[in-house]
Amino acid sequence: MGRRPGHPQGDGGGVSGSDSRKGDGTRVVGAGRRKEWTQGIVNPPVWRASTILYDNVAELRANAGRDTHHRLFYGRRGTPTQWSLADALTELEPGAAATFLYPSGVAAVSAALLSVLSPGDELLLADSVYDPTRSFATGFLKRFGVTTRFYDPMIGGGIAELIGDKTRAIFMETPGSLTFEVQDVPAIVAAAKARGVVTLLDNTWATPLLFPAIEKGIDLSILACTKYVAGHSDVMLGSVTATPDHWHQLRATSFQLGQTASPDDAWLGSRGLRTMALRLKHHGEVALEVARWLETRPEVARVLHPALPSCPGHEYFARDFKGAAGLFTFILRGGNEAARAALIDGLELFGIGYSWGGFESLAIPVDPERIRTVVPWQAEGPAVRLQIGLEDPADLIADLAAGLDRFRAAQ
Repeated sequence: MGRRPGHPQGDGGGVSGSDSRKGDGTRVVGAGRRKEWTQGIVNPPVWRASTILYDNVAELRANAGRDTHHRLFYGRRGTPTQWSLADALTELEPGAAATFLYPSGVAAVSAALLSVLSPGDELLLADSVYDPTRSFATGFLKRFGVTTRFYDPMIGGGIAELIGDKTRAIFMETPGSLTFEVQDVPAIVAAAKARGVVTLLDNTWATPLLFPAIEKGIDLSILACTKYVAGHSDVMLGSVTATPDHWHQLRATSFQLGQTASPDDAWLGSRGLRTMALRLKHHGEVALEVARWLETRPEVARVLHPALPSCPGHEYFARDFKGAAGLFTFILRGGNEAARAALIDGLELFGIGYSWGGFESLAIPVDPERIRTVVPWQAEGPAVRLQIGLEDPADLIADLAAGLDRFRAAQ
């Protein structure tokens, strides 16, 4: 089959042909658009399939014995629609081997962990991780016979002291999706590699455009593609991008779990990806403008935004990241639950709902003290997490100003 110049054939999951020298916009526009996937159309068609037909029994048996990566075999193994998006995500991670898609970000986290952990192993998990990741570790993995030890996300190279004989994997999330500590990924990766420990990173906040995880030494980079990749709050989708040493085990585990993403969702993910660089730029610029404005308000005690010097781990953000995304938290000065609710309930441009990364702004109350176990959460007042969408910054600021006025009046 023919291919577009610079695109790997990929039948065996070989190292990506990504050219990180190209601009982000150029990379997301061209990634994953091989002729064999698009058939000469700009966007890959939606290939929906369960059964794949063979010409004869000999062909059926021969195909069953071949590597089915990027080969039609059975619908659960994928079609060019899924392969196109997976290829694109691999191309955004220099040094990666391949990407596997999942029906949600949580499914991606679960499959990635199960691909490297066995009963009797120990997992080191950052205390700031996404709550469903924590729940999977303390629920399923515990029943599965895996021990989880939580660690201070700011531990950096000190994590070497926690690595024991049974430690198999270290899971990071930088920044944390509620409290936004930025981890010293290179130091943790160095400690892990010295002991032969696998590293996993939930890179949903930054995406590979802002933090090229595989290039930084991570073994398995995880995205909730529901967020910035899809970008329109209408898709549940996840991905794991792996290094050559870990791709085959990830694929085998995922197939054994029966994990797959629907072609319709993969198509929506591919469509969203084409504008991700532009959207991230707007999300990041406006979020930082809003965050800096919030710092000036007397009702606000602290703003937890990685690009601000006051955020824990800001020095690592400045060193390792190419920019900021649109999600952050601010801490109110005093007040109670009712005052925080008054602030949020009256907002006109911010929806109240979970997830983020879409074109619309969101605001939710967050209570980290309920889930932290290693470093107790202490704050001057209640916390609010903002997802900054694609609206004009002046309008968002005016909406938040009215909300802070309601907060002050409700105290």
